[in-house]
This record gives sequence, structure tokens and C-alpha cells, in this order.
Amino acid sequence: MTQAAALPISTPVTIPLNEVVPWAVFAGAILLALLYLVGMDQGATSLISGSVLHEFLHDGRHLLGFPCH
Repeated sequence: MTQAAALPISTPVTIPLNEVVPWAVFAGAILLALLYLVGMDQGATSLISGSVLHEFLHDGRHLLGFPCH
């Protein structure tokens, strides 16, 4: 006869909310900045002068559905 080996029971690790919130706020700020750069930067309120950023992101802007012209 063979004996069945007992499988270890895994317990999920709990992460305290106060450790997650700063990272979530940081990620949200980065994502909002990227959304501005890709979708809203048209030159009038541009953070970077000139049209270099606009032309660099032009095709990606149309791919994501943002109007450009």
C-alpha cells in the first residue's frame, strides 16, 4: 500500500491597506500624466513647447481614438 502525502495548505498573504494606498496614488498620478501627454496635449496648453511631442504621439493618439485635427 502507498501512503498519500499530506499537501501543505497555502494561506493567502494579507497586505495592509495603508501599504497599498501610496502606490495606488502614485500609479494614478503617472497614468493621468500619460493620459494628458497622449490625449490632451495639442500645443495650446502644452507642457513641452513646439510640436515635437504632438508629432511623436500623433499615430498613437489616433489609434486610441483621440481626435487630433
